[in-house]
Amino acid sequence: MNASLPLPLDVRLMNFTTALMASGLLLAALAALLWWGLRNPVFAIGQITVTGDTQHNSAASLRAVALPRLAGNFFTLDLDEARAAFEAAPWVRKAVVRREFPNRLVVELQEHVPVARWGEGDSDLVDAAGVVFDTGGAGGSDDEAGELPLLLGPDGQAPEVLAMYRALVPVLRPLGSPIATLELQPRGHWRAELAAGTEIELGQGEPAELAPRLARFAATAGEVAARYRRGAEAIESADLRHHGGYALRLRGVATGGEQAANKAR
Repeated sequence: MNASLPLPLDVRLMNFTTALMASGLLLAALAALLWWGLRNPVFAIGQITVTGDTQHNSAASLRAVALPRLAGNFFTLDLDEARAAFEAAPWVRKAVVRREFPNRLVVELQEHVPVARWGEGDSDLVDAAGVVFDTGGAGGSDDEAGELPLLLGPDGQAPEVLAMYRALVPVLRPLGSPIATLELQPRGHWRAELAAGTEIELGQGEPAELAPRLARFAATAGEVAARYRRGAEAIESADLRHHGGYALRLRGVATGGEQAANKAR
């Protein structure tokens, strides 16, 4: 029967030293390869391809916003920072960034889709999710923005104002004049102005309260105006804060007559 004898201590030490030196050489080679890769100009980002929604951003505007914030090469570039750099561009809602070997970035953009203007400024719009975004004067046109309704309200309450707008738009169809401006005032009062110039005081409340109130007005205001040989477009203002009815003012109708006749219930 053969029995294996333990290796002498000096042989074991030699084997261990050899293995340690081999591991050290391998790690050194890997470190050198990594150093070469990190500094080799072949891997510097040389091309950025942008796809998706680019209607409101040119290549020049994207370069101006994003490139100063991109640092590193193919291996060291932080993709989260790159994504944030492109999302800082006007109109951009979301950016997806990926690497393509050896030196290329592919960026897919999704833009906000505006449904209304927001506030008194010239560049803030609201998208379908109620998110306010600043166009920064990039893309679009004055005509494009001018066709959108104007929503006004305290900072941070764009979603609430947009929800109210959506609730009120359908009930106004009988008047044939859409909402041009909807405002949530600081104390919670709502005020609307129609495209025809009619100003409507809606009072306080949630959409479930104000929509039926406005629906009753829209269904009967034309009939009230007809009593004075006027169309619905002649309604100058209406106050819907009266319990069980509303008061309205007609263009071209004397104030004295309005007090008695322009209150509908």
